[in-house]
Amino acid sequence: MANTEQLYKHYLNHPVVSTDTRTITKGCLFFALKGENFDANTFAEEAIAQGAAFAIVDNVEFSKSEQCILVPDVLAALQDLAKHHRKQLDIPVIGLTGSNGKTTTKELIRAVLAERFKTFATKGNLNNHIGVPLSILSMQSDVEIAVIEMGANHQKEIEFLCEIAQPTHGLITNVGMAHLDGFGGFEGVKKGKAELFAYLKTHHGFAFINRNNPYLLEMSQKANLNKVIYYGTEKENAVSGELKHSDPLIEFDWSTKGISYAAKANLTGTYNFENILAAICIGDFFGLTPSEINNGLANYFPTNNRSQLTKTESNTVICDFYNANPSSMTAALNNLKSLSAAHKLAIIGDMFELGAEGPAQHEMVVKLAVENELSTLFIGKSFFVFKNKYDGQFFNTPIDAAKYLQESPIKNNLVLLKGSRGMALEQLLPLL
Repeated sequence: MANTEQLYKHYLNHPVVSTDTRTITKGCLFFALKGENFDANTFAEEAIAQGAAFAIVDNVEFSKSEQCILVPDVLAALQDLAKHHRKQLDIPVIGLTGSNGKTTTKELIRAVLAERFKTFATKGNLNNHIGVPLSILSMQSDVEIAVIEMGANHQKEIEFLCEIAQPTHGLITNVGMAHLDGFGGFEGVKKGKAELFAYLKTHHGFAFINRNNPYLLEMSQKANLNKVIYYGTEKENAVSGELKHSDPLIEFDWSTKGISYAAKANLTGTYNFENILAAICIGDFFGLTPSEINNGLANYFPTNNRSQLTKTESNTVICDFYNANPSSMTAALNNLKSLSAAHKLAIIGDMFELGAEGPAQHEMVVKLAVENELSTLFIGKSFFVFKNKYDGQFFNTPIDAAKYLQESPIKNNLVLLKGSRGMALEQLLPLL
């Protein structure tokens, strides 16, 4: 059985890690993870045949080859290896979590810091118990600063991910009505996200706090943090900002040390202003000039279907269909109402992982769309139950909605397209 130190020697010689035979590169380490419906131990020989230097396995039946390294548990070995590698990197690591805006904020921070530093940031949304170790193991020795996104759908998960990522600095974007089923309600969400603050307190780390968010203030005070940098709309913060408009793209002023600067961002949605201020605050903390910060913001263009403005032949679409929960859906609908387009349409899909709160939260969203007088297509079983109770077009599935859009094409509209990832609303984009 190989231990972490032995594995690390192999990793230093072969510093590319794969958990999928479809992404094997010559000389990589293949970790044979298990899932509910698969056991990658059975693919160890295939991975080696495709060029992997070694396959890390935890089934003795598949450890016959000299290129197979046997460990007690492959997932634990991957996590322990990442933890060990992180300890060798004497750099600032910004741990980032929150109910909404994690990935957008991460990309904004990366864009700003990259103006000065060799910056690593989590690729895509590799933010769970497998993704965080893979992210850490992707970091090479020349990285000067890192931004590690950490997602969670139950308590103790952020605590566990912090032990792997070992953040020196941290940011919680916000806390909202997300993953209520796993967290056991909103108070459970707050408790789970606050595990990042608890880690920073114990390890003398810095926390960046949005002073406009009462929940974050309460959580930071409860954690008794003593290294806090504030941002928000008031002048007493380390970085403050004033939103000029977001119709459709955001323009604003921001200030630090008593001096104000004008800036723009290639994002839509008033709700993204606090994410932008977080990135500015972090850039300012790490010594970037205002010019570097503004350049970083101006050079970031969203490409991940989060608040992404897309012009089609017929409409302008706010592509925000990577995920959804009641908090982000509320913000998106309120933002759509505030925009000045002559014709607006919301196309929204079911929100997942809400547990017992699901029916009430979906009805809340329907009411909001109606109160905002937004033409709306509601898609999914959770919305469909309100078909006879509220105005609007209701569809049981995206396929039903697609048929409607084919028969009744939408033209010259500003369209919000938003729903949980499992709704796969991207299939509607070609019809818009």
